[in-house]
Amino acid sequence: MTDATTDPATETFLAHRNLLFTVAYEMLGSAADAEDVLQETWLRWVEVDLDRVSDRRAYLVRITTRQALNRLRTMKRRREAYVGPWLPEPLLTTPDVAEDVELAESVSMALMLVLETLAPTERAVFVLREVFDVGYDEIAAAVDKSPAAVRQIAHRARRHVDARRPRKTVSPSEARAAVESFRRALDTRDPQGLLDVLAPDVVLMSDGGGLKRAALRPVVGADKLVRYYLGGSSRHEATITCEPTVVNGNPALALCLDGEIDGVMAMRVEDGLITGVYYVRNPEKLTRVASETALTLR
Repeated sequence: MTDATTDPATETFLAHRNLLFTVAYEMLGSAADAEDVLQETWLRWVEVDLDRVSDRRAYLVRITTRQALNRLRTMKRRREAYVGPWLPEPLLTTPDVAEDVELAESVSMALMLVLETLAPTERAVFVLREVFDVGYDEIAAAVDKSPAAVRQIAHRARRHVDARRPRKTVSPSEARAAVESFRRALDTRDPQGLLDVLAPDVVLMSDGGGLKRAALRPVVGADKLVRYYLGGSSRHEATITCEPTVVNGNPALALCLDGEIDGVMAMRVEDGLITGVYYVRNPEKLTRVASETALTLR
C-alpha cells in the first residue's frame, strides 16, 4: 500500500478496514479467513475508478461481501471433514465492543454458532441487514439477487435465527457474575458450585480440531459437564489456572497450563445460568486471543 496521505484509495480502505473485517468475520467465523478476504478486497479496490464510485464505504462492503461469500462456500465443504465440533475463532476484543450491546451480541459465540446453520447467501443477507442495517437494494447488488428476493431471504433467515438465538439479551454484569462463579468453582474443583451456576440442560461444545484433546460430540447436561471438567483436570500434572478475559465482546475464561494458554471458554448465559459453554483448544484458533482486535458496526 502507498502513503495514505497521498493515495485516496488507501486512505478510504484504511478508514473502513475495521468495518470490513467485522463484516467478513461475522460471515466466516474465522479471523484468518477474514484477513484473507480483506486482502482480496484490497486487490480489487485498487483497480476501481474512484471517480465513478458515489459511496465508497458501500462499494467496499459490497466487494468484501462477495469475496466472503466465495470463501464461505469453500469453507462449508472444508468443515465437513473437520474433526469434532467446529467453533468460531475467538477474538480478544477491545473494551468498546463489550460496551456496545448490539455489537457484542452480534459477535457472541452463541449467535455466531447460530449463523453457522444458515446457507451462505442467507448468512450474508442476515449479517448485512440485521447487523449492519444495509439497505435491501445494496444487499441485492452484493449477493447478485433482486431486492424482492433479498427481502424473502432476510425474512427466512431472521425467523431461523430468532428461533435459535438466546431468548433475551443478558446484561454484562449478569454475564460476568455467572462466568466468575463458574471460574471460582473450577479453580476450587467444587462440583456443587458448578452445578449451581449451570443450567440443567447446559451444552458443552469443545473444539480441538484434531490437534488437542476435545469431546468429539457435544456434552449435554450439567452432571455430565461437571464430570467432564473435573475428571479431565485430574489427569493433568501441570498447574491449571483460569483467567477472566473478554472474547467476542463477552465475558470468557482463558485456561492456562503452567502459565501457557491452552484454550478459551466462552459462555452463553440466560436467566443467570450458563446454558452453553464453547471451549476452543485448537491452537490454530488461539492466535487472536493475545492481542485485541478492533470491531465496529460503522
